[in-house]
Amino acid sequence: MKDEDVIEVYRLQAPVWEFKYGGLLGHLKIMHDAVGFRSSLTGRNYTMEWYELFQLGNCTFPHLRPNIDAPFWCNQGAACFYEGIDDAHWKENGTLILMTTITGIMFNQMAKWVKYDNDTGIYYETWTVRASPDQQSVVWFESYECSKFVLRTYQKLSDLGAVFNNIQTNYTTITLFSGEPIYLGNETSIFGPPGNRTMAEALRDFYSPFKPPQAVKEFFWNLLKIIDRVILQQRFYLFYNLEYWFLPMKSPYIKITYEEIPLPNRNKSGFGL
Repeated sequence: MKDEDVIEVYRLQAPVWEFKYGGLLGHLKIMHDAVGFRSSLTGRNYTMEWYELFQLGNCTFPHLRPNIDAPFWCNQGAACFYEGIDDAHWKENGTLILMTTITGIMFNQMAKWVKYDNDTGIYYETWTVRASPDQQSVVWFESYECSKFVLRTYQKLSDLGAVFNNIQTNYTTITLFSGEPIYLGNETSIFGPPGNRTMAEALRDFYSPFKPPQAVKEFFWNLLKIIDRVILQQRFYLFYNLEYWFLPMKSPYIKITYEEIPLPNRNKSGFGL
């Protein structure tokens, strides 16, 4: 952007899979977050969002291929920047609201940071894993998804001098509850030539019900298997930063929350509304 440009920054939020299911997942507060920009000099709008490159299901669970032991993961994530803001998509079932204004200089500095952020955090991670629902409990693993990118972006803009409007901002977190995780190994140590055959079979068996169902009967049968493994047997296998971990699950097992995370506060004056 030109240095003298004045750019409006928008909070964008809509239900996950809104393009397919409308506001359905919004009732469960399962939301997708992004950032919008509008150039005052050109009048052009832009959207920036960090999301799974191969859809949410593929990022959360692997594909099991015949005659190949190791699960195949399509769990890459990245920030994508493109021209236009789909007003109907964000407004109809979600949020499109002005957050702050920045200069062209600040935007260009942010853009360089986005490139760095894209190069250093490349894996999408759906789950947060905690020891208990207590907010002071140990966080074993942090999620790494769209809302975390938006939070990092807001913080970067604040560091550059942006002053945000007084707006409440809530985000979706999907949390698993587990005792202390146990490290199992990586793909080579488990599935490679000197690997652990017993562990490899356990992992494949655990992930098998999470494949897309081909029929309604298969869906309910797989759902029963998932309940048996996660709740009755209290086990979950997490793939995190190319490593496998065993989670000894415990009640309440999983929880979806939509909680406020305040915008960055700045005590000194800056460029903004």
